[in-house]
Amino acid sequence: MVMDNLEDIRKQIDAIDAQMAPLFEQRMELSRRIGEYKRTFGLELRDIAREEEIVRRGARRIQDCDIREYYVSFQKEVISLSYDWQRRLNAGMKVAYSGVPGAFAYIAAKRLFPGAELIAYPDFAQAYRACEAGEADVTVLPFENSFAGEVSSVTDLMFAGSLYVNQVIEVEAEQFLLGLPGADKTLIRKVYSHPQALTQCAEYIHAHGLEAIEAANTALASRRVAEMQDPSCAAIGAAEAAELYGLQVLEQRINTSRTNTTRFAAFSRMLRLDTVNKRKMGKHFILMYTVKNEAGALAQTLNIIGAHNFNMCNLHSRPMKELLWNYYFYVELDGDVATDEGSSMLHELGPLCDRLKLVGSFYTH
Repeated sequence: MVMDNLEDIRKQIDAIDAQMAPLFEQRMELSRRIGEYKRTFGLELRDIAREEEIVRRGARRIQDCDIREYYVSFQKEVISLSYDWQRRLNAGMKVAYSGVPGAFAYIAAKRLFPGAELIAYPDFAQAYRACEAGEADVTVLPFENSFAGEVSSVTDLMFAGSLYVNQVIEVEAEQFLLGLPGADKTLIRKVYSHPQALTQCAEYIHAHGLEAIEAANTALASRRVAEMQDPSCAAIGAAEAAELYGLQVLEQRINTSRTNTTRFAAFSRMLRLDTVNKRKMGKHFILMYTVKNEAGALAQTLNIIGAHNFNMCNLHSRPMKELLWNYYFYVELDGDVATDEGSSMLHELGPLCDRLKLVGSFYTH
């Protein structure tokens, strides 16, 4: 009798599994479509806030408190499998950046798009044009540094080009002393790096009596040290460069300041206005525009922005290349432009602007 009951229970479990299998297949197919959407708009695969909401909502559906924790684990595993599936499908994604492997742009691209094919270009314009031309799905470029301010050439590309910003990541410039495997850091005599990195580590260099030698960027400095095979030479750069070029981290975080951060934007060919996910915290958007040559025209645009309760966190002007003594304006704002307030603001700005461009809408990572 017990065996009969056991077999009956097992048959019921088999029947439930038979129902779950096609549902799982349907869910993975939808995950594939989400992966394609993220690829199109140049979005990061993982959305932590969305995952947490799925788990919270799912937990509320389970009445038995003892079972609830197992269901949460089940959901997290399914989400993880969906992410792995999207990552496999997106493995063919091509991401352009300016620089060489191991540079901070490379690090930003790798963090945003793990598993994607990263393609290096010699300058910002060529990396940008690669995405415009369809050679790459996304381009990752720096557009602001906490010390140096805006990256003006990238700002000009934003204004003149056709791509949109759909996400932004902040990368802190942590500098490491990188040497040959087994090298003694007390015997280092020369350090190679980008001038900015050498400046950031000036106190360390001076305290240890090192000779500072400039390189085009930190990654090239690392490659040069690896090629020289001189244990008295080291590079200053990111820890990722050590892994790429077979070096060893001899000293961690030798930069004096801990506040040097660069913001990188992921550019793609389509603008994503998220009208479904209404998570407000951390949402930003960028406007670029020119105003008519009339007294008070700029002030009027700023008044309209303020009247719709959008906070400006960045405002600056750039000269227009084709018109002498004419300028365009870059405005970064806190908030969600995909709202009634946002639409109304853009509608009111239109008549005052010779050119108005919504460049991006994004969350900062």
